[in-house]
Amino acid sequence: MSQKLVRVHHHPSSYFSIPFSSPSSPSSFFLTFSSSSSSSSPISIRFRTPFSSITPLHQLHNPPLSINLIPISTDSHFDQLLTHTQHPPFIILWMANWCRNCIYLKPKLEKLAAEYYPRLQFYSVDVNAVSHKLVACAGVTKMPTIQLWKDGRKQAEVIGGRKAHWVISEVQEMIENECTM
Repeated sequence: MSQKLVRVHHHPSSYFSIPFSSPSSPSSFFLTFSSSSSSSSPISIRFRTPFSSITPLHQLHNPPLSINLIPISTDSHFDQLLTHTQHPPFIILWMANWCRNCIYLKPKLEKLAAEYYPRLQFYSVDVNAVSHKLVACAGVTKMPTIQLWKDGRKQAEVIGGRKAHWVISEVQEMIENECTM
């Protein structure tokens, strides 16, 4: 049985440990909550749920409100997305960290990513952190640009520069028009 210690964000002196066994063997597991102060004793909670019956994130009744966009930082990562034949359609936000419209749009796209998870993946590219060749290959001339890619080809795009809620509405329309999900 192995053990993993994880710090609780708002309480730097607290931690919890998760003893567990191999996911292939159905067994119970438990959480132990503890504090670094010597006056408190640890509290343990035992779960008798086999690992095989733990529900994956995308099957929960309360899905996440937003999902971080997956960064693309190299030409090879982009090429890998385009050549992977079994890859579902995906969205790419082409942005720059100095672009005010990009900064306002990104959290709204992260919320949209949660709505389409896991059917669609959402990525982001900081155009200042990748080669000019990659930006030119994608045909990006303005930021923010949101593109839908399917079967290794760009299917559609929305150019930002307007209020974020209008851009999100256009992105949703682009997804519904180009993807049969």
